[in-house]
Amino acid sequence: MKRVDKTLGRQRRRRRVRKKIYGTVERPRLSVFKGNKNISCQMIDDIHGVTLVSASSLENDLRPASGQTKVDIARILGETIAIRAKEKGIQKAVFDRGGYKYHGRVKALAEGARERGLDL
Repeated sequence: MKRVDKTLGRQRRRRRVRKKIYGTVERPRLSVFKGNKNISCQMIDDIHGVTLVSASSLENDLRPASGQTKVDIARILGETIAIRAKEKGIQKAVFDRGGYKYHGRVKALAEGARERGLDL
């Protein structure tokens, strides 16, 4: 019962956040999904409904090495998505935390993207 309540609460918060956040071609939405073991993110153009760039901790080059925490992986993932966005000519994005608290892995991902020059 508690798991259902937790998921419904996150979905409710996600909808509330998405009312205000909208991605365009010039400034796509950087959406984050956080599972128990992995994290993924994608840059979405909401006008055309297209994913422009994506990255996940399940990719072979982003697999965790021994001694890396999930927060470390999230920071590397943020840097990776920023590099891929720059290759596509994307300089700015709108950050969509997906109903999660801006804390821990979500915060590390955003900071990693900012470190690589993505304007969030």
